Amino acid sequence: MIDVTICIFSFNRERFLRNCVESVRTCIPSANIAIFDDDSTDPDTRSYLKEASNYCEIIAPQKVGTIKHGGLYHNMNAALELFEGSQLVCFLQDDTQVVRPVYEAEFREIDQIFEEHSQVGFIHPCFIRGIDLNRHPVTSLPGPGREFYLRQDTGQSAGIHYSDLVIFKPKRLIDAGWEFRQSEPANDKQAKALFGLMVHMWLPFAMWLPEVPAYRGKNKTLGLKLAERKKKVGFYPFRIWPQKDVVEARAQGNYQLPVAETLLQCVADTPQKPWTYNPLTGLNAFKHLNNLEVALRRWFNR
Repeated sequence: MIDVTICIFSFNRERFLRNCVESVRTCIPSANIAIFDDDSTDPDTRSYLKEASNYCEIIAPQKVGTIKHGGLYHNMNAALELFEGSQLVCFLQDDTQVVRPVYEAEFREIDQIFEEHSQVGFIHPCFIRGIDLNRHPVTSLPGPGREFYLRQDTGQSAGIHYSDLVIFKPKRLIDAGWEFRQSEPANDKQAKALFGLMVHMWLPFAMWLPEVPAYRGKNKTLGLKLAERKKKVGFYPFRIWPQKDVVEARAQGNYQLPVAETLLQCVADTPQKPWTYNPLTGLNAFKHLNNLEVALRRWFNR
């Protein structure tokens, strides 16, 4: 059996974290689960972390983050070091979810890709975000296996060579001198230099939830609060695919680009499509207000 560790990075979103953890336990029951919590202050989240410690490893931050993503990348480096001996590690975040059963054969296929292709550094387990297609159309290229494809490099800052949601072999990254840097674009640039194109799955198994409440620097700005109200952010978990649907999809093998809005359904209310994953997307006035407040905070905290 392939040794798979799922690392979930969290901060102050108990309902989302619980959903993510339970989706892993339901869909990948053999996986080890480690929660890297960025020092949550919310009582519900802290209470859930105690509950989850019965079936997950709970890991506190080693460094305090000062960027808008808090200590995310510090925690990623801690995960890389801590799980160096794992065959496969998958990074998820509390506002993501596993959406279908993932079989042992699939992890064997993933591991085989890494073993047979030394230049592969990362495999992306997520669907395509429909809202990105206008700005960054996806042109698929032949992948290293039947179940995988590559994306043509269109010059975008992230998502071609690296994503914060990835599967990898820790030893390969360590041997290459990899260290997670403090932004997705910086990591994409590093991945391009060390490994080349990221591998994508024709039949992904994870996805960001749409229209989630967010934090920037762990404190919400007025602009962000107004944007969240406008977008009606909330909790929109996905329906988990029945096993028969997964078996049929793998058997057919007639894959098309896996766009989230086409292939996924929310459990109850479904937000307006295309879904967004940052409340500020498409709301320029609120975005400018947010950026101004962030700049003022930095100025006064110097």
